[in-house]
Parts: sequence; structure tokens; C-alpha cells
Amino acid sequence: MLTEVKAGDFTVRGMSLGGIYTALHVPELHAAFDAGWPLRTAAGVRRLFLSHGHVDHAGALPALLGVRALFGNPKPLIVHLPAEIAGPLGDALAATSTMQRYELAVDMVPMAPGDQVALSGDLAVRAFRTYHPVPSLGYLLVRRISKLRPELVGLPGPEIAARRRAGEEVSVMSERLELAYATDTLAVVLDREPSLYEVRVLVLECTFLDGRKSLADARAGCHIHLDELIERADKFQNDAIVLMHFSQLYRPDEVRDILARRLPDRLKGRVIPFTPRGSEWPGG
Repeated sequence: MLTEVKAGDFTVRGMSLGGIYTALHVPELHAAFDAGWPLRTAAGVRRLFLSHGHVDHAGALPALLGVRALFGNPKPLIVHLPAEIAGPLGDALAATSTMQRYELAVDMVPMAPGDQVALSGDLAVRAFRTYHPVPSLGYLLVRRISKLRPELVGLPGPEIAARRRAGEEVSVMSERLELAYATDTLAVVLDREPSLYEVRVLVLECTFLDGRKSLADARAGCHIHLDELIERADKFQNDAIVLMHFSQLYRPDEVRDILARRLPDRLKGRVIPFTPRGSEWPGG
């Protein structure tokens, strides 16, 4: 069974268990994030955003492409990924294509930290650095919106319309930070990419939750510990924070109990644990 949560205006569905699989689908953005499991629900997406090349995040990409082919999707999947892994991934897909005896084609968009790529309409993606032992990226989805110039707010509609007809520029363009995805990283990413504190929906790993894994050990593996989010609690301005990629040290029901007990009130109403119902992770 897939996990599905509602976070602000977005639906996040899929599976995530640290070291085992992470694959998410946000249908409102026509996007998938990582491919550690071949989500049928994501078979029709336009784009996949790969955080890094570890198999629990990228290993099921050939299977996902196979599902797309089975469903008759005619267009290659657009895959945004760290530039350093584009060559190896191409080689891996070529080898798998040989075994499959049909081409597993993708359109790769290699990215580096700071790169921004237009997606569709008013939506764009911006890559930012994450901190893991292999090349890795996080992704920030940004929407350009038109807003009335501040000094015109409150004026009657007919007056604004008259100014527009007279050639006056009555609006300005601004960015709305829609959704960010950051996984397999040190918590320092939050401080070096402050937009993560402001984005409307933040999808963030939180692999370790209590004393079963020390803060030092979590950092040694380049993963986030709940202690690090608690100490930054006052900085989060997000509408919703989806925490995922929990360690298999914890059962899903334990995750929910620990968060309910340990999170400060400032965060409790906005943090959404990405866990299945019940006490077992999918896959046994």
C-alpha cells in the first residue's frame, strides 16, 4: 500500500524507508521525486527529479520505465539529475536496454547547484546542493506570479484598469516557492539554502528520531536527526513539512508516536509524517 498525505495544495504519495526505497509522486506538479520503487501511480509523470545515484533512490528507474512502456506512454521521461551521474546512468540504462531488448529512453537534464530550468507554464525548478558522500541535489519548485504593485493595492478596480489602458505597468512579477525536496543530506542544507525555511511545502528527510542513533552517527552517515530540526524549530515558516526517509530502526507507529511526543508545539501542527498506517513498512 502506498502512503498518501495532503500537504497544503499538494498530494504526496509513494513510499520512503531509509536505505530501502524512496519514490514520491506529486500529481499536481506532474512530477516524481526519486525512483527507489517503480510507482505505477507515477508512470505517467512528465518529469522525474533524482536526488542522487544510490540504489534506494534510483535503482528502480529501469522498472519505472518498463511500466511506462507497458502503459503505452509515447514520450521519454524527462529526468533531472546531478550532472556527475548522467554518464553512469546512461550506461546503466543502455545495459538494461540490451537485456530488455527494447530501449529504455529518457531525456536527461543534468543540473548543478544553482541551475534553474523552466518546466511548463509559469513553473521552474532550481537545484541546490545537498550534503551526501556522493553527488547529490535537492530541488525547489518555483512559480512566477503576477501581483499588483504595492502602491496600487486598495485603489478601485476601474482606476487600476484606467491606468493599465494608459500604459502604466500596474503589476510586478514575483516568485512563489511552492515545494522543495531534500533528502540524504546533512542538516546544514537548511542553513545554506534558507529558502527551505520559507517554501510553502517542504519535503525533507529525517532519518533518525531518538537516542537509538546518536547525532554524531547520523552526521557521519550524512543524514538528518530530529534533534537538529528541533533546535531550528523557530526558523521554519512553511505551511507544511513532510518528513520522510525514516530509518528502519523505527516502525511506522513509533515514528508517529515519537514525533507527537518530541516535536515542539510550533511544529506539531505543520509536520506530516510520511508513514503508512499501521505498524509495518511496505515490503515486509
